[in-house]
Amino acid sequence: MPTTAWPANRCHVYTRDPNWGTPGNDQVHAWTLVTSQALDTAWRIAKGSVMLAVSFLVAALCYFKRLHLYLGRRLKWWIGYLQRKFKRNLSVEAEVDLLSYCAREWKGETPRAKLMRKAYEELFWRRHIKCVRQVKRDNYDALRSVLFQIFSQGLSFPSWMKEKDIVKLPEKLLFSQGCNWIQQYSFGPEKYTGSNVFGKLRKCVELLKTQWTEFSGIKDYHKRGSMCNILFSNAILEYKLYEALKFIMLYQVTEVYEQMKTKKVIPSLFRLLFSRETSCDPLSFMMNHLNSVGDTCGLEQIDMFILGYSLEVKIKVFRLFKFNSRDFEVCYPEEPLREWPEISLLTENDRHYHIPVF
Repeated sequence: MPTTAWPANRCHVYTRDPNWGTPGNDQVHAWTLVTSQALDTAWRIAKGSVMLAVSFLVAALCYFKRLHLYLGRRLKWWIGYLQRKFKRNLSVEAEVDLLSYCAREWKGETPRAKLMRKAYEELFWRRHIKCVRQVKRDNYDALRSVLFQIFSQGLSFPSWMKEKDIVKLPEKLLFSQGCNWIQQYSFGPEKYTGSNVFGKLRKCVELLKTQWTEFSGIKDYHKRGSMCNILFSNAILEYKLYEALKFIMLYQVTEVYEQMKTKKVIPSLFRLLFSRETSCDPLSFMMNHLNSVGDTCGLEQIDMFILGYSLEVKIKVFRLFKFNSRDFEVCYPEEPLREWPEISLLTENDRHYHIPVF
């Protein structure tokens, strides 16, 4: 019987690896597995630790950022508070360059802005005004601007004040001239009236006399300037001085009115004053005009005339909004006595005034 021959490609001889399953190979495999698991565990632990550290670092950075912002805001608030608490609130600021002030305040190409820039250039180049002192904007600023210059220049008392004790003027109006209506005098926004008005007026006038005497006796310009900075940072004292000036104006109006009744010649500005229905006598002038000064309005042009006349100073005012007209430069009063000292103001609207510095 013939023998069947198997194809060569179907013939496979299975041989077993002599090292397979031996104890040494199993030990190596086990160590490899353990090492791999240990490394994997260590990596997971290290990865978790790193992620935890990164998360903690991010949280810490966010916390310190918020803390920094909070402390910055608090520090800014405290700095502002301390500045408001201890910094002098000057009602007349330091000198600044005139053209720089103009460039800051009057930008744009509107007709008014162009007019103001030309007016300031006129003051700088042709009137030789190099700086300006800004004055606090309120209804006392005309009085403030005038009194500041009187004190800073060390001007002396008006001649009529040297002959009279101005502290006694409130009582004089009441007892010598029978002006009972003065009890209706109003102290600006305080609007105080009553039987004690004479006592309040006396204290105001006494303060004016004391301060004026002190400033006029100081010969050193820089010392007067330092004292002005102190005085014009005290609002309470300031307002008393301005009320004293208002009363001085009222006293002069009353004096001239009495002269007019006796047919004496009076200055033309007072004839104009008494020709108005709202100021035909001292009482109506006080009730309709003077009582509102410091409260709802400032000085009008006619009041500026009376102020200059009462203090015996020539008040020159540059009215910038009247540039290129005859009213650009005016004086209060128009015809002062030759020996009266001169002070200057500038205004952009006849309501608020600043101090030019030559």
